[in-house]
Amino acid sequence: MGKITGFIEFDRVDEKNKAVKERLEDYKEFTVKLPETELQKQGSRCMDCGIPFCHSGCPLGNLIPDFNDLVYRGEWEKALKILHSTNNFPEFTGRLCPAPCEKACVLGLIEDPVSIENIEKNIVEKGFEEGWIVAHPPKERTGKTVAVVGSGPAGLAAAQQLNRAGHLVTVFERDDEVGGLLRYGIPNFKMEKGIIDRRIAILEEEGISFETNAHIGKNYPVEKLEEFDAMVLCGGATKARTLPTKGIDAKGVEQAMDFLTQQTKRIFGSEYEGKEISAKGKDVIVIGGGDTGSDCVGTSNRQGAKSVTNFEIMPKPPLGRSETTPWPFWPLQLKTSSSHEEGCERNWLINTKEFITNDKGELVGLKTVEVQWKIVPGKRPELIERPGTEKTWPCDLALLALGFTGPENTLSDQLGLQLDARTNIKASNYQTNVPHIFTAGDMRRGQSLIVWAINEGREAAREVDIFLMGTSNLPAKGEGDLPGI
Repeated sequence: MGKITGFIEFDRVDEKNKAVKERLEDYKEFTVKLPETELQKQGSRCMDCGIPFCHSGCPLGNLIPDFNDLVYRGEWEKALKILHSTNNFPEFTGRLCPAPCEKACVLGLIEDPVSIENIEKNIVEKGFEEGWIVAHPPKERTGKTVAVVGSGPAGLAAAQQLNRAGHLVTVFERDDEVGGLLRYGIPNFKMEKGIIDRRIAILEEEGISFETNAHIGKNYPVEKLEEFDAMVLCGGATKARTLPTKGIDAKGVEQAMDFLTQQTKRIFGSEYEGKEISAKGKDVIVIGGGDTGSDCVGTSNRQGAKSVTNFEIMPKPPLGRSETTPWPFWPLQLKTSSSHEEGCERNWLINTKEFITNDKGELVGLKTVEVQWKIVPGKRPELIERPGTEKTWPCDLALLALGFTGPENTLSDQLGLQLDARTNIKASNYQTNVPHIFTAGDMRRGQSLIVWAINEGREAAREVDIFLMGTSNLPAKGEGDLPGI
């Protein structure tokens, strides 16, 4: 440790955001970078805790105290190498990860935790600015070919690791651009898409091939994948959850991901299928209180919604840690995002009873009831309606941000793959019941975090390498990457 007393001398300082009025005028990122001297102070707050619980909090096993200390010392290039040794894409996680590492930070027991995520983002951004992040093609090729289906964070991580092992990798993406949900599911104001493009350019220079508009099993025959020595399925969990509610088919009830995808395509002039979904001048209700719901709130406000309301069927979380989730676990705690701050009426313990329509089948309102949860040990929680709490809300656009139930069945059906009890593709050490077919990310574990997806892609790549070669030099979790990378 460089600054033994850093955590005593310096308080946590986070990036500021541009004013709400200013940032609602466009879809660009709106954080204001901290001065480098301040970032070094933030790195010095890492307190030489002895047992760095941040390691266990991070699914990737990032070597967090190491790069924090190097940032404090001003050795940014070394910090970048340490960061990249366990994380292929810190520019993604540094913007989009909910930072379970910070919730496990030992300093967080007594003060605000170290600002690990922001330090991570600034390390990689400095790396791009200084030209330190360049392609590292493998010195030798094995002659083995691998197909990676899906170009989200799991697919990209698997592809880069397998390419580093010397295999010839082709990534198939069903959409018109690479990136998966990073491209079209994450709003531009949370991550501008040039962030993806600059990384893809490096991956291509390293020798990875990308095929877009290739929907395997639809417009691209699944049989062609059998030409590869192995395949890794990273298509994600894309079956959106819906509601068994009267009026669900009304015009104006839309899936959140359709809404978000369309807006991103609109920004870049890309074509999108189906009718236009717009919040402009409308009373918008977002059903679902997670990150996707928050993204819908921010997008609706930028489109010029008349009002934005958010429903969540679960109780309002406490402001501080719940006793049920003590440190260093991920806390049950109220999260207020930048999108919520931009304008949103939030409601908890609300259940939608009916989507009300006019004689044209168009949505005009929602009928709700307040609820409470009855908890009986050993039994599933029971939802109880509170009598006399029915209410009708004006609504022209209802966005369903309810999560996903699992991957689509196209690939599993056509490839003869077994599913687990949660309808995800069943795998042991990332290998399916068909030996040369592997799976990773949301398609294997269910809807999860970007940081988990990258970890899954890396771990799956190692198993594929062992399958193809009998052994592997690719690192296991937290071991650090290949020499020279």
